[in-house]
Amino acid sequence: MERPSGAITAAAKVAATLANPVDVLWIATKTYQLKMALQAVYSLPRCIVPLLNGVDHVEVLHAHFGHDRVLPATVAVEAERIAPGRFAQRSPFVNLNLAASGEQVLGGIVARLRDLEFTCKFIQNEQTLLWSKLCFLGPFALVTSASGMNKGEIYADAEWKRKLISAIAEACAVAKASRAEVDSAQIQAITDGLPSGIRSSMQKDLASRRQLELDAIGGPIVRGGERYGIDV
Repeated sequence: MERPSGAITAAAKVAATLANPVDVLWIATKTYQLKMALQAVYSLPRCIVPLLNGVDHVEVLHAHFGHDRVLPATVAVEAERIAPGRFAQRSPFVNLNLAASGEQVLGGIVARLRDLEFTCKFIQNEQTLLWSKLCFLGPFALVTSASGMNKGEIYADAEWKRKLISAIAEACAVAKASRAEVDSAQIQAITDGLPSGIRSSMQKDLASRRQLELDAIGGPIVRGGERYGIDV
């Protein structure tokens, strides 16, 4: 793995299935790979930590593993696989937010991640946890993909910047209706502070003609708008 500050090399065991019990199962697939990935899990982990985009995957995991074992989490980072077993972290940050219900189980792991310069927080309200990321990621992913521009180029174009700001407001309105505590001004400030050259993973997937997480990222906002009568 290559990070902005240098390279990290780590050995990893590879297995086609999870047959033995584990304390923590981290799920970091694309959303459209989730159901297939779950077919490879034969044991019942003590807890499951999904890092998928969107919000809908949590109910899928509740149905599969039971409510109490699933500890929702989100990660914000610009990273991509550049070769088998080799990953590049483009952003100068990794922000990991986790459900507060998992603090006792995950506290030791989080401490080690902080040593690697991760920013980690435990969030009490799970809707706030999930929607806080989606209110940032959804608009940014959709606008960068539709425009083909990076963040700096979008901010230099008045019309595309207006669309981005509008999309953030729409996503936050749906989030609040879903009982999440989000602040569109705060989301806007986070977006303002991004490096100018940053691009979204969806934008990169689109450019490479890979399958998109369009429904997982845009779907909850559109469906929530229909459910709550919000114009999105």
